[in-house]
Amino acid sequence: MTDRSSVATEKRLQTKPLVSIITVVYNAEEYLEETIQSVIGQTFKNIEYIIIDGGSTDGTFDIIKKYEHAIDYYISEKDEGIYDAMNKGIEAANGEWINFMNGGDTFHNSNVLQSLSFPNKPDCDLLSGKVALYYKKSFLFLYGNEEIRPHQALFFKSKYLKKTPL
Repeated sequence: MTDRSSVATEKRLQTKPLVSIITVVYNAEEYLEETIQSVIGQTFKNIEYIIIDGGSTDGTFDIIKKYEHAIDYYISEKDEGIYDAMNKGIEAANGEWINFMNGGDTFHNSNVLQSLSFPNKPDCDLLSGKVALYYKKSFLFLYGNEEIRPHQALFFKSKYLKKTPL
């Protein structure tokens, strides 16, 4: 694990905003590697990648260690559930924007973050899109709208999440 503050400072100096991607996971050995590859394979490189593991008892932590070189911060310890883990991720995040890509979730392709125009406007605090739902590699449907905003396609300004944790 690298020094988070120097990585965040170096990435923040770039012209694009730093985006913190948080993966919350527990016993997801079967799915985690695909999630990690989806995040680290993005063409948008100004990403701070954080993994919060709830103290998995399967091979999840071995997968995290395998990709340690591409993860800015990780922790593996018992927590009080998914929202506690998400709040730990928020606390660790240094990015201007935060997204939750949990174990088993993936981006649609490697250009998703690059295609987003992270607005540098004070009145834009949330970006959302749709999620393609698959079952056993078969496409089922798209979901997400003004009322239902799936976390995988939701980007929050971090200042709001840090003020009011989940």
